[in-house]
Amino acid sequence: MEINLIKNPVLRRLFIIAGWFFIGLGILGIILPVLPTTVFFLLATYFFSRSSEKFYHSLLHNKYFGKYIRNYRKHRGMPVKAKFFAILMLNISLFYSALYVVDSMFFKAMLFSLAAGLTSLIISLKTVYGTTETE
Repeated sequence: MEINLIKNPVLRRLFIIAGWFFIGLGILGIILPVLPTTVFFLLATYFFSRSSEKFYHSLLHNKYFGKYIRNYRKHRGMPVKAKFFAILMLNISLFYSALYVVDSMFFKAMLFSLAAGLTSLIISLKTVYGTTETE
């Protein structure tokens, strides 16, 4: 994705706000496995690519998740290690919630269904072998 800055200053500011909003959701996604972290960081990347070269490059070269964003953008997939960790954390938290936190059978069923659906989604993503850096 190339940087193609918007000329309208109001729209640029709105895109910067949207970028930071999605960064916030992405950070929440690290803590709450139900939220799709990578998707939110990819959305933030898009908004920053249209509004702020500085924020765009900062996000792509972030020491914690920049390599995952670059990998996904280039290969449209996830490394095996990242898939494994995502599935593990997702299922631990959802199963713990279903077994020990939620009393309602309806919500237990929803959590188990959510775990199955999100696990299937992660497994269906292309697996990237032999690389963790792309740029």
